[in-house]
Amino acid sequence: MTTISEPGTAPASPDEGRCCVPSGAAAMSATRAEELSRQFKAIADPNRLRLVSLISSSAENEACVCDLTEPLDLGQPTVSHHLKILVDAGILHREKRGVWAYYSIVPGSLDALAGVLTEPK
Repeated sequence: MTTISEPGTAPASPDEGRCCVPSGAAAMSATRAEELSRQFKAIADPNRLRLVSLISSSAENEACVCDLTEPLDLGQPTVSHHLKILVDAGILHREKRGVWAYYSIVPGSLDALAGVLTEPK
């Protein structure tokens, strides 16, 4: 049963004057929220999500741009654009070898995203 205080009197309990009782769990910082938002936005595109899947399932856990154009049925400039967004978001690592660029998953980047989705409430 909820008790209501009369106007001008002190609340019956310390939490009575509040809308909600805090959970005690620390909220995500604004910086962390921005970082995660950028990463989720990067993988929200179906082509970029497929790129992450193709790279993570490749034999060496890396792939060259030339290996990624055919499975996506996209041109090299378009694939490179999508890969740059994933690199900028911290999901992929880019390593230049001669004229080709090879991409790999940044260790822990996908685990961090999955962890946000599975955090206990």
